[in-house]
Amino acid sequence: MSKTFSASDVAAHKKPDDLWIIVDEDVYDLTKFQEEHPGGKKILTRVGGKDASKQFWKYHNESILKKYKQQLQVGSLDSKVQAAPPTPPATPPPAAAKQEKVVPIAEPGVVVPSPGPAAHEEREALDAFGDMVPYADPSWYQSWHSPYFNQTHADLRDEVRAWIEEEIMPNVTEWDEAKKVPDEIYKALGQKGYLAGLLGIHPYPTHLTKTPIKSVAPEKWDLFHELLITDELSRTGSGGFVWNVLGGFGIGCPPVVKHGKKALVDRIIPKILAGDERICLAITEPDAGSDVANLTCEAKLTEDGKHYIVNGEKKWITNGIWSEYFTTAVRTGGEGMNGISVLLIERSFGGVSTRRMDCQGVWSSGTTYITFEDVKVPVENLIGKENQGFKVIMTNFNHERIGIIIQAIRFSRVCYEESVKYANKRKTFGTKLINHAVIRMKLAQMARQIEASYNWLENLVFQCQSMGDTEAMLKLGGAIAGCKAQSTLTFEFCAREAAQIFGGLSYSRGGQGAKVERLYRDVRAYAIPGGSEEIMLDLSMKQALKVHKALGMKL
Repeated sequence: MSKTFSASDVAAHKKPDDLWIIVDEDVYDLTKFQEEHPGGKKILTRVGGKDASKQFWKYHNESILKKYKQQLQVGSLDSKVQAAPPTPPATPPPAAAKQEKVVPIAEPGVVVPSPGPAAHEEREALDAFGDMVPYADPSWYQSWHSPYFNQTHADLRDEVRAWIEEEIMPNVTEWDEAKKVPDEIYKALGQKGYLAGLLGIHPYPTHLTKTPIKSVAPEKWDLFHELLITDELSRTGSGGFVWNVLGGFGIGCPPVVKHGKKALVDRIIPKILAGDERICLAITEPDAGSDVANLTCEAKLTEDGKHYIVNGEKKWITNGIWSEYFTTAVRTGGEGMNGISVLLIERSFGGVSTRRMDCQGVWSSGTTYITFEDVKVPVENLIGKENQGFKVIMTNFNHERIGIIIQAIRFSRVCYEESVKYANKRKTFGTKLINHAVIRMKLAQMARQIEASYNWLENLVFQCQSMGDTEAMLKLGGAIAGCKAQSTLTFEFCAREAAQIFGGLSYSRGGQGAKVERLYRDVRAYAIPGGSEEIMLDLSMKQALKVHKALGMKL
């Protein structure tokens, strides 16, 4: 904004029909905005022509300023210090002596030398990033060393955060209330290449899309890049938003890509990855949640063996109302897990009806009740092999639960970060909240659980990166289940403690406590789907004992 004004210039605009205010040395024209102001006109006329920074920050957070800045700002005060031009780079120091670097080369009959003591891998800490609130971001954002993240991850983080801050953050509350995220946002994820990067596949699947991610070369793509996208999207503090753009896709698409027939994959996946069409996962039924092996949605093979006829119902299906494709668990055989198959059902087949469900949280996620009535599905849409769908589902659960863990931990960080910032602003009994030991204790308890959960997550992602799907399913299923329970319990704890710190503001929708209020409602949507905490904790121990018995456990 190029125009500048003196304080006396602004003071002349103090009437209802010509109303300006100052916030942080920027000047805003609120004349037409008065009718829209949730707090009414009078509160604005009281500060007309004045510096309203103190009053503004008392009742609002940064997202409100970002949302209206471009629309309402008319200039800045002449006293505002302009950003200095960038300092020219200093003369580079003389090149340091190169350290020993050993590159093993496989040659018949040649002994490859071992690295000497100086041949260690350099892993410098990356530049500090973000607001630098301790524990509000992963430690590698704050100049800690990490064995997992490098400059490609930092470049992707910068790219995603810039988009989130500009296009998403100012609108999340509005979209949540409307129970719908604009379609162009989902489309943008496809155009930016993010959807193709969220399949649990590495390197980047260039054979499925012609849209690479701008900041990361396809051959350098790994599962930590995928973690990072989900983590940054979750900074919005809205499970509804994250599930809208990632929920159905992130769990419904991978089984088709990994186990579907090539002709089917080639026909539908490029359109999905481009953000043109949607897909969801349809497993849960009115009478079968965590007990997947006992689902009843039935698929009978026709006499000519060319089609399955599907009848049944699915419940709590994320994105179902917007989806063209349904990755569906059906019963094709006898009772139990050995009678389950997975079919890709297309809405265009007919006989598919969907209706929105109203739920406690994740309002904009499109939670759906689905009815299949005599849906005729060609056998070419079988995912994997007939009656072996349980393996497909179980393999997919690892990817689904890792996604839930990432989101739950970041939501915990959001609750914590909002609390730290509010506690440094709000005063009670003559001092800031942060000066009360009881508040610092709450923050410390939140931080220790967040960091413990996140470090477990990093280890699990590294193991997923290093193992194949089958090995990961056998070895990591229990650990991932345990971490899922750990992360959702952490989320629930942090949401409650944040609500206590915010007090009444966390009970009102919108305003300074908007994220905390919304996330408090979203807690159950993370504690139950993907396997309830009780089931997860039991599975984690049963699976660990089973695997380690096979590995030779001694008792």
